[in-house]
Amino acid sequence: MSSTDPAPTLQALPSDQLRALQWRFADRFDLTMLIQSVRPVARGPVARLVAAGGRNTHDWTHEKNALLAIYDESGITAAFLEPEFGGFIEGPKNLALALVAFELSWVDAGAATCSLASNLGVAPIHERGTPEQVAHYMPLVCPPHPGDARKPTRVAFALTEPIPFVGVETGLLGGKMRVASWEEDQEPMLHIDKRGRFITNMDFANVVTAAVDSADPRIKGSCIVILEKTDPGLWDSGVPTRKMVHQLSSTCDPVFNQTVPASRIVGGYTIKDGVIIPNYTHSEVIEAVFRRTRVTVGLMTSSKLLSAVEPIIRYQRSRFRGGETGAPGSPRFDLGLQTKQDVVHRLVDIWATGEAGAALGFETARLFDQLDPLDRQKDKIFAEKGLTGRSAMKAMTKIQQDAIECVDLRTQSTDTRDNDRLESLEADPLVQYAILDAQANVFCPACKLWNTGHGATIMREAISLMGGYGITEDCPGFLPHKWMDAQLEATYEGPEAVQRRQLSVTMTNSLFVKQFEVWINELKAINCETPGTGACAVASAMELWLWTVRHLQDATDANGAKLFNSNRHGITFPLADALCWLLASRQQILDVINLGVTGAQDPSVAEELPGTLAFFTDLCHVQAARAAGETARICGEVVFGYINPPGCSCCSSDQQTFLRTRSKIDGCLYGFGIAKDRAANALTTVMIPEALDYPM
Repeated sequence: MSSTDPAPTLQALPSDQLRALQWRFADRFDLTMLIQSVRPVARGPVARLVAAGGRNTHDWTHEKNALLAIYDESGITAAFLEPEFGGFIEGPKNLALALVAFELSWVDAGAATCSLASNLGVAPIHERGTPEQVAHYMPLVCPPHPGDARKPTRVAFALTEPIPFVGVETGLLGGKMRVASWEEDQEPMLHIDKRGRFITNMDFANVVTAAVDSADPRIKGSCIVILEKTDPGLWDSGVPTRKMVHQLSSTCDPVFNQTVPASRIVGGYTIKDGVIIPNYTHSEVIEAVFRRTRVTVGLMTSSKLLSAVEPIIRYQRSRFRGGETGAPGSPRFDLGLQTKQDVVHRLVDIWATGEAGAALGFETARLFDQLDPLDRQKDKIFAEKGLTGRSAMKAMTKIQQDAIECVDLRTQSTDTRDNDRLESLEADPLVQYAILDAQANVFCPACKLWNTGHGATIMREAISLMGGYGITEDCPGFLPHKWMDAQLEATYEGPEAVQRRQLSVTMTNSLFVKQFEVWINELKAINCETPGTGACAVASAMELWLWTVRHLQDATDANGAKLFNSNRHGITFPLADALCWLLASRQQILDVINLGVTGAQDPSVAEELPGTLAFFTDLCHVQAARAAGETARICGEVVFGYINPPGCSCCSSDQQTFLRTRSKIDGCLYGFGIAKDRAANALTTVMIPEALDYPM
């Protein structure tokens, strides 16, 4: 390209193939076919039901129920299952389910929740069930084939309970289990008493996995138990929850009072001294489940943001058409509101946030796809060695040290490092498990916290850009519904405080911190090779965050109490928020870098790649500046906010170090405004379809 040629700019909205390259599943034919099956469902029957007012009632109507059969026919229901049980995707399915949620939420998050809640219901059995439980229930979840007269098995997960427990403390259970009968040489029978609150799928579920606690000295602790609608006793699906959002999912407050065999305890049990001991507590089961399913919820909100871009552009350009002023061909007619910088600048922020959230969410899903087989391999190795409890913890401590060594060796020169040692560590599944697990323990709550929390805030911006349209039922793209839905997604599977609490523990793990240090250097290298992404700002902000964490771990307040501890939420929670900003922006940059490499090798995106890559690079720069600014603000507040009495900031060498580190961020913001202007200008020329591909 000569110096006189115009710089490449965004020509059209990103194609599916470009997105597949960007989110790193272009080599997965099964996922491509899955998207092609899900999208017509989302933008066809789901969109038509929303447009027809299907969300205007709490009740589970015939029209809503008809979606279940459509999910079955399209393959959505079976996407969760292993091929041996009727599924069609080999291996881990975290990315597959993330893509399903993303496509459905592009139109309606309630439809996505209805689908994913079935997976959530059966997930305790999938993750921690006995071989017999897995072999029995998994095939039942698979939709009946033609000629199969059985009715579909629909599953719900009953964890939360009536106020005051709902959404407050999942460790406290009102649901109780007692021994109903226990004949000699016979399996114990359990009496289950459970009242659920805000339970999805209850209008049509015929199997429930319910969390209960012991109310009998002959049973120890808590567990998840499987209930069937045909079990003796009371199965009351309950009245519909009077929610204001996610109306295409069924939500009720059920009541269960049933008798079931002890073999329904998920994961099985042992008997010791006449006491039934579940192999897994309910907390251990939901930990295995939620650390995966939270990712899909985070992506549901990011999908909304990206889906808002096209309707907003269309609204902005057509805002003044039909009036007496502004003839066809004039800027007022062609661009409408886009002649004003404010509206396109704000749309850039919306798009950048959506890209960052999607990047973080899909990376976390891919991470779990790598981690899942290693997790099972670790469990198998530990079982063979008889490692449980303290012995397992001791073994993991040694493995973690090996993992830190592995990460360190990777960064060293091949000429000077111990390559044999590195090869040995790379081949050790337990070491690789520890490395990925340290990331997953941070990425999962970070994705859930930032995507839904900050995403809901930015969805309000999308509504405001639609003017009066943004508060009407016929708003293009269903944006008002999506804004309201986002509020609920921020509380799903644990509200913000739960995610921040988990992050405050996992983000200081020495193995994660070691990897974090490596990522800082990688971003600095990216900035040298590909300037303009904002990588320098993110790297500097990461350095400031890490310095702040280490400083506060040693610092005390005026009373001599440690500043960084589990109960000082005013310290740990803001730092968790800052970390989320950094992780999202970093991953957005990495995805764009990857797109540049893989896109150059794919002729199908040759025409759109240069302009899209330039635009995405500018979005990275915009988001990086915002992430760095938020991090600097938060770190400044927690470092200086707990100094008492206030003194001269120049008096402390620690404070001087902080100020020098923070000042680097300001220097890294060069070109941010230019990048935002360039991205905003691109939004005034990008081509969009004549109409949305789903109805108003």
